[in-house]
Amino acid sequence: MSRLASVLERLAATIEARKGADAGASYTAQLLSSPTRAAKKLGEEAVETVIAALQSDPDALAAESADLLYHWLVVLAASGVSLDDVAAKLEAREGTSGLTEKASRPT
Repeated sequence: MSRLASVLERLAATIEARKGADAGASYTAQLLSSPTRAAKKLGEEAVETVIAALQSDPDALAAESADLLYHWLVVLAASGVSLDDVAAKLEAREGTSGLTEKASRPT
């Protein structure tokens, strides 16, 4: 398992453990209690990641990517989507050209 995969697994487990926790004591619990807020934060972090990439700042890109992944995991947890669910979608696309896969999607 890659280092990133291992970290994501641990972080996803921590996020799951925060479900139902005191929102006054946990930022993650706050986000989980408001999926709309969590999704907005995910979008904000995505934009910040793009800006860091455009500025060619590797350290900022790594930091914003970490924020993006954290908020993505929170949105998945708030929506009841597991990393295994995402993996299944990726596995189904393996070996298929990205152009072919996109063309096969319903419009």
